[in-house]
Amino acid sequence: DVQLQAFGGGLVQTGGSLILSCKASGFTFRNYVMSWHRQTPGKERELVAKISTGGNRNYADSVKGRFTITRDNAENTVYLQMNSLKSEDTAVYYCAAGRGSYPTQFWGQGTQVTVSS
Repeated sequence: DVQLQAFGGGLVQTGGSLILSCKASGFTFRNYVMSWHRQTPGKERELVAKISTGGNRNYADSVKGRFTITRDNAENTVYLQMNSLKSEDTAVYYCAAGRGSYPTQFWGQGTQVTVSS
């Protein structure tokens, strides 16, 4: 079975840092584009960052320069380093895996990040 298990969410003060991790199983991790998304109540889920199979990275404008996505193909894990956190980063964060025409074929369960001012 495909599983994406996200860890690392929590409560942090404005300006602080968190690292999210997402452990994958049940598919060939290195062949999939991995991404992080976030969602707040009443809003659509938005792409935060993605990393290709070759390591190319893309970020939402709102997180550029503050967040870094990395992947470890040996550990089947994708990470999201979040620095200089702002209250508007508060959301449930989801990891996803996909390829080709299906960039978000698989989803993880989500982890809550709350940034307090």
